[in-house]
Amino acid sequence: MKKDIHPNARKVLFKDITTDQNFIIDSCVETDEKITYEGVEYPLVKVEISSSSHPFYSGKERSGGTTGRIEKFNKKYKLKQ
Repeated sequence: MKKDIHPNARKVLFKDITTDQNFIIDSCVETDEKITYEGVEYPLVKVEISSSSHPFYSGKERSGGTTGRIEKFNKKYKLKQ
């Protein structure tokens, strides 16, 4: 990040509260919370979804009640033969 364009750029710890996973990246995000991680103090941003908890990236897609949908579709759009 460039200092003139991103004056508040620094290392920030993003914590996924779902999986308790930590990510340290450069960011300009404003936060008042701080956390000490591995002996270093970082600004803290808590997130609910990250690459460690999102179904697309984690490969752990949840099935949300699909039973009956196919039967309902077939009944509604039944083709006459």
